[in-house]
Amino acid sequence: MFSRLRRDVGEMFAELRDYHDLLLLMTRRTFILQYRRALMGMGWAVFMPVINTVVFTMIFTRVARIDTGDIPYPLFAYCGLLPWNLFATSLKNSVNGLVANKALLSKVYFPREVFPFSTILVSVIDFTVGLSLVAVMMLYYRIPPSATVLFLPVLMVVQLMFTAGLAMLLAPANLYYRDVKYILDVVVAVGMFATPVIYPTRHLSGTLGVLLQLNPLAPIIDGYRAVLLRGELPQPGPFAATAAVSLGLFAIGWLVFHRAEYAFAENA
Repeated sequence: MFSRLRRDVGEMFAELRDYHDLLLLMTRRTFILQYRRALMGMGWAVFMPVINTVVFTMIFTRVARIDTGDIPYPLFAYCGLLPWNLFATSLKNSVNGLVANKALLSKVYFPREVFPFSTILVSVIDFTVGLSLVAVMMLYYRIPPSATVLFLPVLMVVQLMFTAGLAMLLAPANLYYRDVKYILDVVVAVGMFATPVIYPTRHLSGTLGVLLQLNPLAPIIDGYRAVLLRGELPQPGPFAATAAVSLGLFAIGWLVFHRAEYAFAENA
């Protein structure tokens, strides 16, 4: 068993290395298709988080006030919505990646994980563009950047491992049962309110609060705010647990995806 596992892992990394040019090509293709004939172009990467920020700011500063301490609520909300959009968009698009490219599944062999990985990389580009607005808002609210911003790539890697692991588990299921896509849309919509995207974790209390804090995305969202806005590193305990879960999920998801990919063409 362990020898087969070691062989599969070695094969997975070797194939990804050999096909890295294809991964970059698919990323470029996905990026072009996403923004082709879009008048706003990459402006859409910022538009939705900004609109949601405006809506939630009106609600939680005028109707039901939420205390975010020294951080102005618009900046607090945007720094939660931006990584959440990275997760939600990349997950939904990656899960649908096999179905969207089913014509390629019966062609010459290449590692099928190129589909979810390329989609996630496009979402990373959008996220990077969105970060530029964080810098503008910090300048407007006179919040100086700190050296902890150097921890940002670590947060992104942990989040992307978590997202890719989920995507590689759900994408084959969506290929066999198209209901998965619609169920995922509902789960993601509800999941935003089960994650501290628009409210601080200190507002969580009781049994429900404990359950919500078990959400692996909670330490990640809090981590972005900590390193960008408060000049602090993420809380070591919760973040280490999330990193371990993300790494495990990524490894399991990739292994399951790799072992199932030979049957994708038959079920496309």
